[in-house]
Amino acid sequence: MSTSTAAVLHGPKDLRLEQRSLWAPEPGQCQVEIKATGLCGSDLHYYLAGRNGDFAIRSPLVLGHESSGVITALGPGVATQYPHLRVGMRVAIECGIPCRSLNTDGSERTKDDACKHCSSHRYNLCKNLRFCSSAKTFPHRDGMLQHKVNHEAWCLHPIPESLSYSQAALTEPLSVLLHASRRAGICPPSSHSSLVESSLTSYSSSTASCSPISAAGKKILVFGVGAIGLIACALARELGAESVCAVDINNDRLAFATREGFTFSDSGTGTSTFCLPLPSTTKSSPTPESTAEPKEHELLRRAKENAARALSVFDEPDGFDIVFECTGAESCILMSVFCAAVGARVALVGMGSPSVSSFPISFAATREIDLIGSFRYADTYREAIDLLSGSHIFSNPELDRDVENPDHSDRNDAHDGAAAAHEPKDTAFSRKLAKLVTHRFELSQTKEAFELLARGRDERGGMVIKVMIEVL
Repeated sequence: MSTSTAAVLHGPKDLRLEQRSLWAPEPGQCQVEIKATGLCGSDLHYYLAGRNGDFAIRSPLVLGHESSGVITALGPGVATQYPHLRVGMRVAIECGIPCRSLNTDGSERTKDDACKHCSSHRYNLCKNLRFCSSAKTFPHRDGMLQHKVNHEAWCLHPIPESLSYSQAALTEPLSVLLHASRRAGICPPSSHSSLVESSLTSYSSSTASCSPISAAGKKILVFGVGAIGLIACALARELGAESVCAVDINNDRLAFATREGFTFSDSGTGTSTFCLPLPSTTKSSPTPESTAEPKEHELLRRAKENAARALSVFDEPDGFDIVFECTGAESCILMSVFCAAVGARVALVGMGSPSVSSFPISFAATREIDLIGSFRYADTYREAIDLLSGSHIFSNPELDRDVENPDHSDRNDAHDGAAAAHEPKDTAFSRKLAKLVTHRFELSQTKEAFELLARGRDERGGMVIKVMIEVL
């Protein structure tokens, strides 16, 4: 029996390279050789603490869920059931495995027993879903930081030759923002179902979205410009937003967001980024008023003041139409509500604080601010691959804007050139996201890759955004 090398987490910072037996793929599965896996914030939490929020590892776990690879073997029945898949095909790997409203023997459940979430194309909410690299369920389902893996065929999405493996690995985080944007109502619902046998059948469903509104003319604010926040900025711009602004505590990341055209502002004197000041560590003598005020009121007061400063810097006194909160930090969650305009929507994307003190519920209610939960994704991979491949998938005149021209100056005459005739107009989106990959390691260097991600700076002082484990 052949073996496969895997980077296995046994506890906090206890990551070991191990040889594991490689079984033949089961019915309905394919064997995939992993070519690229991006390290995510949740992976880092598991590596550093052995847990991600409430989910602690209870047995050795292979991390990694932002992956692409090549099919090396088909399990029984795959050639017939999934004729679009074949050995040698390059694929992006979707890592959430819901029940699909099927019994353990593969037969469909009766109407009364059907999974309402899988049946309504919201399989990310399936209560029986198992997600590769997550400790939420037990036994855990291993992730993709291994040489080869057997995986459900319906979760494998073909990618074109023009897309590199590292670009294809970005399909997963891009899916997170496609789903959040649909939940926020600024992205059209998917026209493709991932749960059908061929993964190619079109369908019409808007159950996962709020009532749709166009991104055109909307002002978007993003909290946090790590990889997820930067993708939120890029997608909002691709959807045709009027302006995209960002808040973070890291000036270098904000400078990167501005320099590379992830953020932009049309508000005249306003800028497109705001660096959030860290709370003072100096203890001052308490006043009678401050000692009488509960701590949570202080958090609320500071959030309101910081929001006012940010809106002043952005020159957006009325607030933003859509806010993507991508940090999960309590201070930013509170601040996002105060930065929202009347009738705005706040999409909660970041996974961090399990609870928030003194939430400004009256402020949100009287201004009819919608708080939108967003968890992973469903039916997003096809559109994500199309976007990364340079295809037009949104009918929006704003897509003709040159997304690499932050000041919106007139487009050049590239469309008249011979090269432009062979390049879709929106490949700038894919090139922009490719810049997020700042560091690359081999599988044998996974521990070093996690340590670098934890530091946030390399030995030359370079900024770390997305670390990719690749076959180099």
